Amino acid sequence: MEVQYICPTAYDSSIYLVNRKVLIDTGMSSELVIKELERYIKIADLELIILTHCHYDHAAAAATIAEKSGAEVGIHKADLEGINDDYLSVSVLFGERAPTVKPTVTYEEGDKIPIGNGEYLEVIHTPGHSRGSICLYETVSKSLFSGDTVFPGGGFGRTDFEGCEPEKMAGSIEKLTKLDVKNLYSGHGEPTNRDGNKQIMTSYRMLKMMQGGF
Repeated sequence: MEVQYICPTAYDSSIYLVNRKVLIDTGMSSELVIKELERYIKIADLELIILTHCHYDHAAAAATIAEKSGAEVGIHKADLEGINDDYLSVSVLFGERAPTVKPTVTYEEGDKIPIGNGEYLEVIHTPGHSRGSICLYETVSKSLFSGDTVFPGGGFGRTDFEGCEPEKMAGSIEKLTKLDVKNLYSGHGEPTNRDGNKQIMTSYRMLKMMQGGF
């Protein structure tokens, strides 16, 4: 699996171009993202945009990128309502209206998304940060695209926005501890290949400590 990491500004989510045809999250800065993408591909070669969740900083540029590329846009069915809602998308925190993108594909737990070269991403539903947050796991390279569920170094996503489900966050992260992860591609910050398993477990322990579970 080939991955290019893109982060156009400090306020955008991390963005990942996979196998030169699939984009995971889009950030907010469509012109900057497209400029970066065109370093690697012709924009028309983009086939699919996968949104890890409905929040503005991950999805605002999706409409423009989809229009210019013709790519499909996918999101978990539980975030389909939130993507175009000013509050569920947390767009109001950025002083903006909700993204105008209209997803054309919806995902559920266990779906397998082909990414070329006989590889696929498995959809793991991880509610907590949003109702439809997902992580994406590639088995051969042991790679996890974790959105805002977990971050390197023991971090995890906030659960105090409208539409968050804080009571589900620990269970979602515990699910990730069952995977064999080497490479961690999170929704903010640079990716890491330093023992993803340990970093996810640290996130789980940190959350449980905050909840008084450890």
